[in-house]
Amino acid sequence: MTHKRVIIFSGGSLYPEFLDQIQKDDYIIGADKGALFLINNNVHPHISVGDFDSISEEEKLIVSSSSGEMMDCDAIDKNLTDTELAFEIALKQRPTHILLIGGTGTRLDHTLANIQMLNRALQHHTSLTILDKNNYISMTGSSLEVTNLGYTYVSLLPMTAEVTGITIEGFEYPLENATLKLGQSLGISNRLTGEKGSVSIESGLLLVIQSKD
Repeated sequence: MTHKRVIIFSGGSLYPEFLDQIQKDDYIIGADKGALFLINNNVHPHISVGDFDSISEEEKLIVSSSSGEMMDCDAIDKNLTDTELAFEIALKQRPTHILLIGGTGTRLDHTLANIQMLNRALQHHTSLTILDKNNYISMTGSSLEVTNLGYTYVSLLPMTAEVTGITIEGFEYPLENATLKLGQSLGISNRLTGEKGSVSIESGLLLVIQSKD
């Protein structure tokens, strides 16, 4: 069975209001501490995965007994982060969309690695977004519709050496056939003028970040 959307709850910054994102037919994956977060909030993941080095043995037993399936990995021998392991499982569901919650936090290395997974999702012809309390992060290699989700700003950041042919509509500061190069801040802190805006590019990879303070 395939699922249209997969939600991954990873072990970064997690808050109870994130549980409101869960819809009836979602396939839910708990990664390490994210699995315990779900179970503590009466949500039973379809599968829990990780080395579970951030929870106690007693908590690990709770995760095991409360998950549809559990993939317990050796912390030394595994080559992927817990979030990437969850991402690989998500791809096997052949979803149209993957939502990653708890993919950001105090570990900048993990946060950057998770943002780079946005590109891998595009390579598998699916979309991945990362949600936290202050950001909603997407990536496009072609076009993207931006819906007003209550965030203050929309920023555009190149993820390749340059992104060409950038055209945006529905924003306070429009762009037409623009080029952004890595390190430039021209695309920072734009705003939607209505409920939706559009972003299209001709080449490269563009990060689209909706954010608020």
